[in-house]
Amino acid sequence: MNDIEIIFGIDVSKHSSNVAILADDSVIKEFKITNDRVGYKTLDDALNSFKSPKVIFESSGIYSRSVRAFLQRKSWIYIEINPLAAKKDMDDFRHSKNDQLDAVALATAMAQHHYQPTFREAGVYEELHDLERTYQEFNEDLVRAKNRLHQKLQLTFPEVEQFISTTDGALYWHVVQQFPHPSFVLETKLSELAQLILKATLKKMSEKRALGLAEHLKELANKSAPAVSSDACVVSSVVYLAGEIERLNDKKDETINEMSQISVSLNELPILQSIPGFGIKTAVCLLAELGDISRFHSSNAINAYVGIDLIQYQSGDYEMEQHIRKRGNSYARKILFKAVLSMVCAARYHPSNVSILYQRKKQSSSETHNKKIAIAAMGRLIRTIYHLIKNNELYDSRKCLPQH
Repeated sequence: MNDIEIIFGIDVSKHSSNVAILADDSVIKEFKITNDRVGYKTLDDALNSFKSPKVIFESSGIYSRSVRAFLQRKSWIYIEINPLAAKKDMDDFRHSKNDQLDAVALATAMAQHHYQPTFREAGVYEELHDLERTYQEFNEDLVRAKNRLHQKLQLTFPEVEQFISTTDGALYWHVVQQFPHPSFVLETKLSELAQLILKATLKKMSEKRALGLAEHLKELANKSAPAVSSDACVVSSVVYLAGEIERLNDKKDETINEMSQISVSLNELPILQSIPGFGIKTAVCLLAELGDISRFHSSNAINAYVGIDLIQYQSGDYEMEQHIRKRGNSYARKILFKAVLSMVCAARYHPSNVSILYQRKKQSSSETHNKKIAIAAMGRLIRTIYHLIKNNELYDSRKCLPQH
C-alpha cells in the first residue's frame, strides 16, 4: 500500500473533526477525532502509518487554525482549500451533505484535482493578521460607540458637537466627559473652564485660545435646550461613551505600534512605505491582510484574493456590464480603496502612476462612477506593489511615472 496515493480528508468542526482515508479512490478508514492533544495524537499515529500521505481540509476560520497548527508542528504537508473552491469541486459527486461525507468528498476532490500543497507563511504574517483583525474590531466598536454618543448627545447637549471643528480627538472627548450637560458648563466660571480646556488637550494651546473656546462653550450652553435634566441616566451614558471612544482610539494606536514593531524585520515594509501616500498604518495593515506576497503567482491572483477581479454575464443578446466579484478579502479591499484615495490626496506634491491613472479616468467622459475609477486604480496599485516586492525595489517615481 506504500506505492498507492494515500489521502486524508479532514472535515473540521468546532470541537471535533471527521477523517476519511482514501487509497486508490477507495475509502479504507473513517474515524472521528477531538480537536485537542489526544485527538491529534490519534491523527498523527494514523498519518505515520503511511508513506508520504496527503492531507486536505477546508479553511473554516478560527476552527481550522488548530488543525493547521498541529500539521505545521509535525511538518506534515497539507492542502488548506478555500470553501468556495471546495464546494465547486465537490458538488460534482456529493449529492447530500454531512460531516462524514464531507471528509470523503474532500479526499475525493484531492484525488481528482491534485491540488498543490498550501504555501506555508512565516509565523510573523499570521501574528500580523491577528493583530490587524483586532485593530478592525476596535475600529468597528469605535464607530458604534461614536454613533451611540451622537444619539445620546441629542438628548443632553447637542450643541457641544459644534464646540470645535471635529468631533474626533482627545480635547473633544475630554470636554464631553466633563460637560455632558449644558448645566455643568453654566455652573463653571469662565476662567476655570479655560483651565480645564488647557488640561484636556495634549497639544500646545495658548491661554487666549483656551479662553476663546471657553467663551464659545458658554455660548453653546446658554442656547441649549436639553431634553433631559442633568441627573438623568442618559447623562452618565454620555460620560461612559466618550471615555470608551477615547479608550478604543488608544487601543487602535497601540495595535498599530505593535504591528509596526513586529513587521520591522520584513523587507516588504520599507517598500510599501516608499509608495507616495502610504503611511505606516496603511503599510502594516495591508501587509497583514495580504501576507507573504511571494505566494501569489501574479498580480491577477492578488486581484482575485482581494475580490476586484472582473466578471461579466452574457446570455443571448443581453450582456451585463462588468462588475467585481467582491468574494475576496473585504478588509484588504477596504485598505486598498483608502490607500488609493490617500495617493490621490498626496498627488499634489508626490504624484504616482496610480494617482495619474485615477485623475485621467476621472477626467474622461466615459468614466462617471468614482468607485469604478478607484477600482481601476486599485488594480494598478496591486500591480505596482507586486512588481516592487517581487523585485525587492523601492518605489521610484522616475521609473513609475509616464515619461513625456
